Amino acid sequence: MHRPRPSLGTLLHHIHVSGPLSRATLAERMGVNRSTILGLTAELVAAGLVTEEHPAGTTGAGRPSLVVRPSPHVFVLAFDVAVDRITAARVGLGGPVLDRRSAERTRTGADLDTVVRKLACLGRELLAEAPPGAVCVGVGASYCGMIRPGDGMVRYGPATGWVDQAFGAELARALDIGRPVAVGNEAHLGAMAEYERGAGVGVPDLIYLHGDVGVGGGILVGGKLLGGDGGYGCEVGHMLVNPVDGRTCLCGSQGCLEAETGEYALLAAAGRVPGPIGAEAVRAVVRDARSGDPTAAAAVAEIGDWLGIGVANLINLFNPGVVIFGGMLRDVYTAAAPQVAARIDRHAMPVSRERARLRVSALAEDATLIGAADLGFAALVADPLLQLT
Repeated sequence: MHRPRPSLGTLLHHIHVSGPLSRATLAERMGVNRSTILGLTAELVAAGLVTEEHPAGTTGAGRPSLVVRPSPHVFVLAFDVAVDRITAARVGLGGPVLDRRSAERTRTGADLDTVVRKLACLGRELLAEAPPGAVCVGVGASYCGMIRPGDGMVRYGPATGWVDQAFGAELARALDIGRPVAVGNEAHLGAMAEYERGAGVGVPDLIYLHGDVGVGGGILVGGKLLGGDGGYGCEVGHMLVNPVDGRTCLCGSQGCLEAETGEYALLAAAGRVPGPIGAEAVRAVVRDARSGDPTAAAAVAEIGDWLGIGVANLINLFNPGVVIFGGMLRDVYTAAAPQVAARIDRHAMPVSRERARLRVSALAEDATLIGAADLGFAALVADPLLQLT
């Protein structure tokens, strides 16, 4: 009977997240001797998951520690479903995006069949163009909604009209490659990706805010995602910041953070409703604000004010080491940073905010996609040899 080898998974995780590492570095990180590392790497080399080579430019006496690299032939399919766009990618072990395809998504309500059909088509294209010998070891997907852990059911997506849609199961059926599809909330996955590879590396207590049409959140406490009782935690976009006379939210409430800081709020404040919508429309307002357009500048300042109130609440609640702005909020925050900072200074307790840093996503538009890829790699990293049988 197969027995999991945690040490194998730990070594593979280090290589997957950090890239090429010497045997000596791996031994130090894992707290084991070099002979143990030699045995573990030999098993992973035999399985085709890593390679070993001498470090570049090695000269002189002595035997330098070999460098262990993730195999270039191992990949997952990663999917990212946003309100206006869907993306499919082939992502290699170690995190490189090897190939990708994208398509527009129209705001037509509960479009499960359309989304699944398009993603499956893009996925098959990526598989067909993978080089000979490449092996797909998993499938991960990010979705802009509340996801039931375990089966990829989208319980609720207020911006898309999805309620209890069997996204993971339907996409696995359409792909038909013998692999389940692991699904996660986009902001949750973005938070983990930034912690592992981006602006939150080394900061185990962090908050990631993801702007699409609305605002999603991922909160890490001690390096672990705060999921809540049913897995639906961290819906910071539906934290009330203006309940008395706030804007109506897509969730049916009033004055939610995303209602006051999301796409519609910014475009309405800038006088651009009706008019173009989507990420480019948001970026246009930000560009105009920076260029001196007074209406656009006032709109950005207003959104930044509400965003700062929301962040101040989160700092008081969770005392994060870093707050990361991703998606649409990456653009908005850079333009509204003074307003955000002013609200934090006014409303967040000094002892809670004194170490909190505000950063934009280092992974930029790929944060949620990389998070989806890591979800696809999770089973392999947990039990490397089982996944290849």
